[in-house]
Amino acid sequence: MADWTIIKILSWTESYFKNHAIDSPRLAAEMLLASSLDIERLDLYLQHDRPLEKQELEGFKTLIKRRIQNEPVAYITGEKGFYESEFKVGRGVLIPRPDTETLVEAALDIVKETPSESYPKNILELGVGSGAVVVSLAKVFPDHHYFANDISKKALGIAKKNSETIVQDRVRLFCGSWLDAIKVFPIFDLIVSNPPYIPTGDIPGLQAEISVFEPVTALDGGADGLDCYRKIFETAHRNLVPGGCLLLEIGFDQKEGLREIFEQHSGYGSIEFIQDLAGHNRVAKIKKIN
Repeated sequence: MADWTIIKILSWTESYFKNHAIDSPRLAAEMLLASSLDIERLDLYLQHDRPLEKQELEGFKTLIKRRIQNEPVAYITGEKGFYESEFKVGRGVLIPRPDTETLVEAALDIVKETPSESYPKNILELGVGSGAVVVSLAKVFPDHHYFANDISKKALGIAKKNSETIVQDRVRLFCGSWLDAIKVFPIFDLIVSNPPYIPTGDIPGLQAEISVFEPVTALDGGADGLDCYRKIFETAHRNLVPGGCLLLEIGFDQKEGLREIFEQHSGYGSIEFIQDLAGHNRVAKIKKIN
């Protein structure tokens, strides 16, 4: 039997994934094989004619089996690229999405507007997950003070590793549900969050990669998907400095729902919506009254 070279096993795996209706079969094959061999994806082509050893084939076969069971590639490889960094991820933490880079960009725009004499700012992320958002902010603007919480200790552990690896542990992490663990005091210039916003009834109909493998607590936003926003709106203004900003990622069809919640609270002065690259309303920017 001919040797299984890197290029042959890639081609076979791509075809196998297509037959099992796996999304982006070639990309998945490349990412899993590169991870299995502990090399960069580019090296797969630089070493395309290298035969694989028996133990390498067996190790890769294990990853293939996991993927056809719909386990996300990010959980299999243990990492996910987001905003120019590689973040550690794992079961129990939401996988960072490209859509969320809109939230990061919006936060960076606010920080860029900050006069240098007003440094440093206090920035808080609610529901930190892997730490993708707050760590990305800290990487670009390391001179500010960063804080983040999560109700999941597992998520906090992963966020801690990412903070240590990417920004030299600049993010102060604590356990708690939204703002419940924070004293009522106006200390934060910016609060950001990507809360759960999928309606409970929609979750079973999502792709198995999401509905089966990703944590329900990071997805489920209640009957209409807006429960977490209501909770955040109730208290965030108490912890924002005058003129401070609350940035929230939202579902593409939740603009009017967020506006209604905003109108029910007198502690905020304005709301505007920022679109993602696809033209969907993706971020709500709410300013506290000066």
